[in-house]
Amino acid sequence: MIVVAIIGLLAAIAIPSFVRARETSLNTRFAADLNVATGAFIEYAQEKGNYPPDVLPGIVPAGMDDFLLRMHWTESTSLGGEWDWDYKQFGCTAGVSVHGPTAGVAELKRLDKLIDDGDLSTGNFRQRSAGYIFIIE
Repeated sequence: MIVVAIIGLLAAIAIPSFVRARETSLNTRFAADLNVATGAFIEYAQEKGNYPPDVLPGIVPAGMDDFLLRMHWTESTSLGGEWDWDYKQFGCTAGVSVHGPTAGVAELKRLDKLIDDGDLSTGNFRQRSAGYIFIIE
């Protein structure tokens, strides 16, 4: 009985730590992928003189294959949902979005603290219809 109680106590201590570690890992991965994606679109714009046209979620914009080699644009993000390129959408010129994330608002607020200002209604990382956008320009 004592052994079971000790195991239960250890599990009660360890499980929240594992959950926080997993969340931190997913947010860090998302931030790294977002950094690669925004850098790729900025590099494309510098080379071509303009951003690529807007496309549907999960589709690599025309001409971006070589720029997005360091990430998996067509796969789900670490927060769930699909990567999306938004050009002249949602009140900004250019932005990298996540369409339909499965992460909760609380998790996305913690992510926003990591990459922006911690407020999903201001800054470069904002809530948009059906997802979130990191505004480049």
